[in-house]
Amino acid sequence: MKENLLDVLIYLFQNSMDDDMDADPDREAIQSGLLAAGFPSQQIQQAFEWLDHLVDRRPALLPVSAHACRIYVAQEQDKLDVECRGFLLFLEQSGILDPETRELVIDRVMALETDEIDLRQLKWIILMVLFNQPGQEDACAWMEDLVFDDASGGHLH
Repeated sequence: MKENLLDVLIYLFQNSMDDDMDADPDREAIQSGLLAAGFPSQQIQQAFEWLDHLVDRRPALLPVSAHACRIYVAQEQDKLDVECRGFLLFLEQSGILDPETRELVIDRVMALETDEIDLRQLKWIILMVLFNQPGQEDACAWMEDLVFDDASGGHLH
């Protein structure tokens, strides 16, 4: 089973959403469950580190002008194609993401060891970031509906 870090994160997120999030999860039990599901231990460890950085990193409150425009550096452009960057802009203009949360999303995208992120994967990352940000319940619910509507919509092949 060839899985990447994002696959582990999505699996973990999907399977922990129904659990009681107020309870302190037992990391060893979660790790055992992921191993039993067939994920490699190295990917599991990287997923825990990714999540730890997400929880530890709170957006810095920087003064942001309403007329500011986010310029992506070459490495970010390589990982986030035009469709992904446009989606981030759409979410920011719609009020789903604020500039600080957008930066946290970009930080977590860049922390993944993949060359590119597609739009479906980006939506999952945004959902995980919003889920872990206090005061983002409405934005998280909106994003959750979007992610799960996309996942259940299916495509005819």
